[in-house]
Amino acid sequence: MADEELENRIRTLGHEIFARADRASGARNNPFHWLDDSLMNLGLRDQELKTQLFRFVDVLPALRDSGEVARHLREYLLEATRCRRSWRWAAGKIPQDGWLGPIVAAAAGWQVRRMARRFIAAADLPQAVAAIVRLRQKKLAFTLDLLGEAVVCESEAEQYQQQYLQLLQTLPAALVGLPFDPQIDGDPDHPLPRANISLKLSSLFSQFDPIDPAGTTAAVAARLRPILRLARQHGAFINLDMEQWAFKDQTLAIFKSVLMEDEFRDWPDVGIAIQAYLRSVSDDLRGLADWARQRGTAVWVRLVKGAYWDFETVIAAQNDWPVPVYLNKAKTDLSFEGAAQFLIEQRALLRPAIASHNIRSLAAAIAFARSRRVAASEIEFQMLYGMADPIKSALVQMGQRVRVYAPMGRLLPGMAYLVRRLLENTSNESFLRAGFVDRAPEERLLMSPLLQIRKKPAPPHPAGFTNAPPTDFSSADSREQMAKGIADYSPKDHSLLIGGQPVVTGQWIDSINPSHKSRIVGRCARAGLKEAARAVAAAKLALPAWRQTAPSQRAALLDRVADILSQRRMALAAIEVLECGKPWREADADIAEAIDFCRYYADQMRLLSQPQGKHLPGERNDWLYDPRGVAVTIAPWNFPLAILCGMSAAAVVTGNPVIMKPAEQSPIIAAHLAAAFTDAGAPPGVVNYLPGVGEEIGPALVEHPDVALIVFTGSRGVGLGINQSASVPRAGQDHVKRIIIEMGGKNAIIVDVDADLDEAVNGIIASAFGYSGQKCSACSRVVAHGTVHDVLLSRLIEAARSLRIAPAEDPGCRVGPVIDAEAFNRIQQAIQRGKQDARLAWAGDVGTLADEGFFIAPHIFSDVPPASSLATEEIFGPVLSVMRADGLDEALSLANGVSYALTGGVYSRSPANIERCRREFRVGNLYINRKITGALVGRQPFGGFKLSGGGTQAGGPDYLRQFMLPRCITENTLRHGFVPSET
Repeated sequence: MADEELENRIRTLGHEIFARADRASGARNNPFHWLDDSLMNLGLRDQELKTQLFRFVDVLPALRDSGEVARHLREYLLEATRCRRSWRWAAGKIPQDGWLGPIVAAAAGWQVRRMARRFIAAADLPQAVAAIVRLRQKKLAFTLDLLGEAVVCESEAEQYQQQYLQLLQTLPAALVGLPFDPQIDGDPDHPLPRANISLKLSSLFSQFDPIDPAGTTAAVAARLRPILRLARQHGAFINLDMEQWAFKDQTLAIFKSVLMEDEFRDWPDVGIAIQAYLRSVSDDLRGLADWARQRGTAVWVRLVKGAYWDFETVIAAQNDWPVPVYLNKAKTDLSFEGAAQFLIEQRALLRPAIASHNIRSLAAAIAFARSRRVAASEIEFQMLYGMADPIKSALVQMGQRVRVYAPMGRLLPGMAYLVRRLLENTSNESFLRAGFVDRAPEERLLMSPLLQIRKKPAPPHPAGFTNAPPTDFSSADSREQMAKGIADYSPKDHSLLIGGQPVVTGQWIDSINPSHKSRIVGRCARAGLKEAARAVAAAKLALPAWRQTAPSQRAALLDRVADILSQRRMALAAIEVLECGKPWREADADIAEAIDFCRYYADQMRLLSQPQGKHLPGERNDWLYDPRGVAVTIAPWNFPLAILCGMSAAAVVTGNPVIMKPAEQSPIIAAHLAAAFTDAGAPPGVVNYLPGVGEEIGPALVEHPDVALIVFTGSRGVGLGINQSASVPRAGQDHVKRIIIEMGGKNAIIVDVDADLDEAVNGIIASAFGYSGQKCSACSRVVAHGTVHDVLLSRLIEAARSLRIAPAEDPGCRVGPVIDAEAFNRIQQAIQRGKQDARLAWAGDVGTLADEGFFIAPHIFSDVPPASSLATEEIFGPVLSVMRADGLDEALSLANGVSYALTGGVYSRSPANIERCRREFRVGNLYINRKITGALVGRQPFGGFKLSGGGTQAGGPDYLRQFMLPRCITENTLRHGFVPSET
């Protein structure tokens, strides 16, 4: 059919749908009762107010009493600073107590529950059956979705599976007596199952992660098979929903794998959702068609535009990844029409289920089908419960099968779903809003998306520093490169680097693989006092020339180092996996941070080297910076490349030759950093590599009179010792040594009474047990409001129980080994002391790994006294203390009541409480409603105060100034009554 003829048919069908929908709704501008409500009408016109109201909807189920409801409503409305003054005045008058407070709270709760009932079909099975009967009376089919799919542990995943199994045991039988309706039950091949159920695969496995495709597939398939088996036995249909981009390939792989098994290969009553807003949609559909052809039995495809657009664009922006979705609505609409046409053409393999509320998209699908003489029973249309009812009625009148996506569940887990529905209906680009609220002309709404696409120039890449993107391990190529880097690694010997020359001492430091303590990762020459003195002399010799090197050239060196680290990224990450026991993502993130430090400090040095000063007639004032002198950087093993690189890059770019002293546990990765500086063209003596035992060469370096600058990250005891020792001038010393130290933390996360516990549990688990708790930023204390304490503790235990303990090279590793025998013994001793002071609520089991490596399972303590060692001393391992607080006053007192002040976190949905924590939670890095680890260079400058450090923050705009001496040069330019002209 010619394009023009097809367009004419689409517009004709579109006008018909509009006309029928108008008659069904009674009034074009008000088809939905809820759009009459003042809440939604205000939200449609004021985006900020809408955001605050939806935040209130989100938190409402977590609020326990009317006072809390009224308080949150007032706080959210007062946050909408740009809304009408009258509304802000009214918000300030909302009472929290007294007789009027409960009335306001009840009214707000009633309104939200009323909206929820419009979008959530049922709370339980009897209500669901009643809703299904009502739908069928309107000639509407259904698919039932169980809300609450956000699982944080395996017990919740098992419970979710059991809910589906129970639903499959009962729902088909409850529908047996309903009369057959050919419009919604008929099909060319066989009657469609009346029981139709949708589910998300990630709800079946709490550790669903594409970084471990084999482990994820095995776990999900084991829980999916009984569901499919029971569905087939009882004649029910199963459709798999699609989630975020990162899960897409894994979801497709599991779908294809399980349905190719003999038990399910000939089963037609199954389908999967495909998202048209993804740029990959054409490849996804072609791959499905090829697979279905090989399978020999067709499957259904629910074609949707996609519900995670905001999430995908935000995640891509945060990680500097390519955006996987179309950024232009018209392009998404065009993609949807092309995908619908493909499905209709391939209907023998992929049965089309067209899911949209956009009348243009619906008309296009009908036009495609009719142009190919496809019977109405061969395709179906799907829409959401509580939305677009007049459009559903119009399609039914036109003889189309319409299936309603009907969520079922309690109000609390349904809030996220409700907010998504409200956002869709009030979006500026919503078809329903444009067509039925804003009353846009039909001709514009039915226009071909091809004509609506406006070519926009690509947004310019941000000027200046940008973070190195983390590796996207949902990509098979990335996984293969990482696995190859680990497999290809072979142990080598590494020399010292002093004055540009390799030095071998005859003594060696063995680097042990903590996952397999009998394996040697490599050897490094061991420096002694003679080598330490030689390294200081080499650095001192290089100082004059390096000091005079232009800052732009020093910055260029760092850029070249960053380029080299980027080129060797996977190989370097593999070394960290083997040498330091870092799981894949942790190792990759460390390399990325090292790259970031180089590029960021290069940019900062260029800024600081710009001419500065205040000049007056006859007087010139120049402000400039000089390097301090020879620098020693003493790095820890937990961020073995990033921290060593960051400290050393800062020293080098500011003109200070550096002696890099890595931790004894991680000399191999440090040797590769030294090689990167050499390969980038660092002059001899500017970067010296000096692995050795800290107790032997550390004091000699710290006390040497020619060392001007010491940069240390590590334990409090060593850091304070360095600070004390370096403060004493030595013979021949002509300067005050500059000490930059970071010494760890005893970091707390406060969980407020209204916190989103799904987010809190995930954030706490990641912060406490990521890299086995061996981060100075790790969460070691949780301070929970008494109302949520018990539920939170229970869920934390179950979430920790679900973590897989494994060697770091295993991509499914969630908890790896601790670094060495000394750390293992120290953590075990802390656990034993903790048992005397508090209640061990749960301890994991490392099983057979106990003899293989230095593995310690997560431990969670409760009833922890505030003065106990568990609550006050840094353990640096997978040990978490959960403490109870009666309110925010006590929570802040407990959180601040330690001698450290590095990182902290707050989970709260109260604007007032969040603002108070901003003021009163005294730490260097405070994180709100997210995990407290993973600071990024240039975005979250990192460092603490009190006994966590000297108040400096690495990766921030103030850091380089500590490595330099400020100078001011003033010149009198007045000569015998005249001033030289300035050009």
